[in-house]
Amino acid sequence: MWRMASNPPAFSIVGQRIPKLDAIDKATGHAEYGHDVHLPGTLVGKILYADVPHARILSVDVSRAKRLLGVKAVITGADNPARKFGYGADNTPLKADKVRTRRDEVAAVAAVDEDTAEEALELIRVEYAPLPALFDPAAALAEGAPLVHEDKASNLFTRYNYSHGDGERAFDAADVVVEGDFDLPYVTHGAMETSFCLAAFDLQGRVTLWSTTQIPFLLQRDLAEALGIPGRDIRVIQPAIGGAFGRGLDVYPFEPIAALLAKAAGKPVRIAFTREEEFIASATRQPAQVHVRSAAKRDGTLWARDARLLLDAGAYISWGAVTPLVMMETVASLYHVPHARFVADVVYTNNPPTGAMRGYGNPQSTFFVEVQMDELADRLGMDPVEFRLRNANGPNEETPQGLRITSCGLRECIGEAARRIGWQTKDNSRQKDREPQAEDKASHLRQGIGIAATLNVGGGARIYRSDGCGATVKVDDFGRVTLITGSTEIGQGSETALAQIVAECMGVCLEDVTVLNSDTSVKPWDVGTHASRTTFIAGNAARRAAEDAKRQILEAAAKLLRVPAADLETRGRLIFPRGEASRAVSFDKVVRSMHYREGGNVVVGTGWYDPPTHLVDKDTYKGNISAAYGFGAQAVKVEVDIETGKVRVLRIVAAHDVGRAINPMYVEGQIEGGIQMGIGYALTEQLQVREGRILNPSFLDYRVPTALDMPPVESVIIETADPEGPYGAKGVGEMGVTPTAPAIANAIYNAVGVRMTQLPMTAERVLRELKKKE
Repeated sequence: MWRMASNPPAFSIVGQRIPKLDAIDKATGHAEYGHDVHLPGTLVGKILYADVPHARILSVDVSRAKRLLGVKAVITGADNPARKFGYGADNTPLKADKVRTRRDEVAAVAAVDEDTAEEALELIRVEYAPLPALFDPAAALAEGAPLVHEDKASNLFTRYNYSHGDGERAFDAADVVVEGDFDLPYVTHGAMETSFCLAAFDLQGRVTLWSTTQIPFLLQRDLAEALGIPGRDIRVIQPAIGGAFGRGLDVYPFEPIAALLAKAAGKPVRIAFTREEEFIASATRQPAQVHVRSAAKRDGTLWARDARLLLDAGAYISWGAVTPLVMMETVASLYHVPHARFVADVVYTNNPPTGAMRGYGNPQSTFFVEVQMDELADRLGMDPVEFRLRNANGPNEETPQGLRITSCGLRECIGEAARRIGWQTKDNSRQKDREPQAEDKASHLRQGIGIAATLNVGGGARIYRSDGCGATVKVDDFGRVTLITGSTEIGQGSETALAQIVAECMGVCLEDVTVLNSDTSVKPWDVGTHASRTTFIAGNAARRAAEDAKRQILEAAAKLLRVPAADLETRGRLIFPRGEASRAVSFDKVVRSMHYREGGNVVVGTGWYDPPTHLVDKDTYKGNISAAYGFGAQAVKVEVDIETGKVRVLRIVAAHDVGRAINPMYVEGQIEGGIQMGIGYALTEQLQVREGRILNPSFLDYRVPTALDMPPVESVIIETADPEGPYGAKGVGEMGVTPTAPAIANAIYNAVGVRMTQLPMTAERVLRELKKKE
């Protein structure tokens, strides 16, 4: 790992490579995940899925299931509350009148054990009247197409239509235009832990839900809608979460189903997905059919982009329908683009529902934008690195879309990635890799290098009315600092980063800080973990709460030391006048002096941070959605077998502008984990969906790259110290995944001269393109 910063400040704890606070618990098996949670008398919940893509429900006979010994509750669509729920207000826990996709829930049971619950499902009889099904979003938009939802005017959920400059005339004035179609697949999250929830009602009718959600407070609201009970009577507890990657960004039917079963049975009910169920019943990254044009001037000025997208939402709308907001950022604001147009149709079909996944639309848009950046450079006769540097974003700029870029290290990222991969711009020597030398003519292996860049939100993303987070810092009379944060830990290490921020601010040791963040009845509000926002948003809230607590302590210390509070320092559990460490008083002694006196008080600091952003204009889609933006570039070296089409990634250099690395070890982990997902998106991962059925619902057939598939990765951390971020930090969680696939595609072109526009770039597809070239 290389870390680049200009004049890095001297911090005690921020910037240190510190292991996770929960590392020992997880490594030794002591961490309690959702699947480990069992309450006395807990029943096993199981769901019956339709397995037909579109049909009327004529009858649901549960009589035999109810008579089975050990079955405590059976529910159907007749037991649904009256209101629909979800982002599109189009879903119900169980389906009463019709099913719209094969994974629709038609009945559920609660039983004393899993075998009994499975047997009960087999005893349920459902009679259907089949309806015409739609599996192609283009067909779903055709005149006369059957409606997936009869209460909608059409199968078009919404159209995003953005533009700046003069799109059509700009292409007429351009010197070089490239145009192409891109086909991007379904991809699933593949988290180690499958989806889980456990619901239990108390005697007052209040429900507690243990859940793998990423949005506990929004889940309260959504469950209130789904269950028809007040949100104040819903408590959400998050156990340790074994990965999410966007999966937990919505409420899904299994969560209210668990609550309905618990209410019907009068006992706690847990629903834990099998691995096959996780593939079938959880949301996926939406597939995209894309037509793109890009244009440039002869002098190397990027001139225009025009992207038209058809997005398959599946049978129900989730927060995944908002991904075009992120896609259009890449089209309109990655590099200086004087003219841009973006049109995306989000369409209902009878395919599986799609949703949020790491990158939130950016892996799709970065792929087609960066492949065409390389193609433009090729047509211009320019080196791809020089072309990108010529048009790169810079600090303190505002894009035509309204993105206010503060800190920006894009040029440094591109330059470092290219330099470290061995790029030679002056004589364009990378092109020599495409043709073998005379002595290697018999070889069937070709090597090439490629590069791609990325723009990501790094300071939150206002897609909800509030993008804020609350925090409380409490200090006891032993000097123990407790941070109660609204943020959610999903395995990314945010607890430790927040503890480092608080410890740095208050001048205590990291081991003095405890983080609490798992219970909505205890922690303050937060919109959720998404959009790479936690370090930036929750970090600012935690720092404000720590500063509030520190102010109270320094005011008390000032009275003990008889100096103004402004002249005091805190460091290493000591408080002393600046420059007079010999007069130090211990941190905990000062806190006790505040407690043990007449009129004493506890030390509690509060903080709230909602970034200075706003929702984009609903008509123009312009506006500053984030308080900071992260940038990055990845350079890749690949080897292509021209006889089989197999692609092997030999090396990756990943340079990312993170503002300030609160914990460089976690930054590396986020980048390398993102690259692993990016390699899968590029080369192996595709959820095979035929007529609404998932054909490969297992890790045997859905090919996630393993540790053995990972190439050497060199991480380069570029620090630009964002003025709004806590100690200069920006978000980094999603950046690692977005440029990987286009960098690999560009390296394949450099190696063998074929442009890949369909993902994943399997050996069969690469070989097919090689044969077309011949």
